[in-house]
Amino acid sequence: MLYVFGFERIGVAVSDIFFVDPNPDRGQEGAEHGVRLEVRVLEQAELKGSIYSARPIRVDRPIWRLDLLEAVAGESGSFDRTHHHPAFTGWEPGPRVFDKELSADPLGWLEGRLGDLDGVLREAGVEPDDATAADAARLRERAPEIVDSVRGLLAGVRAGELARPPEEGPGDNVRASWL
Repeated sequence: MLYVFGFERIGVAVSDIFFVDPNPDRGQEGAEHGVRLEVRVLEQAELKGSIYSARPIRVDRPIWRLDLLEAVAGESGSFDRTHHHPAFTGWEPGPRVFDKELSADPLGWLEGRLGDLDGVLREAGVEPDDATAADAARLRERAPEIVDSVRGLLAGVRAGELARPPEEGPGDNVRASWL
């Protein structure tokens, strides 16, 4: 399942994910599942037809990522693999950053980060011009709704309805609705 919240130049994409790292760090072995959230740049293209045509909108490059993950073999609700990626190099995320405050209150921590778009952009090394003041205000305003969507996806993961292992074959290590 995918949720996309779009503002002027910034969007937030949220999806369920099942993940097996082929080269895990020590203590991170085994399958993970949960919810991935990314703050991304939005781009609107020119109309492809009349003034009544649908406008192409691209959910483009990632800025910041949060992975609310748990070991599949672990305790449900543990958030034992939960981390964030404060910055990207192109399309590649930087290293996982584990934060005690994030693990203690993942949804509260997320809402706080969504309320501080300027801080997220600064930490990611992104030019402030990539967002507008309206992006920051609207993201802060919609943060509770975004967190509710994350909460709903987490419930689907824990119910076994979302973030299920891939069915294609043993070589596949990621299954996500979109992200």
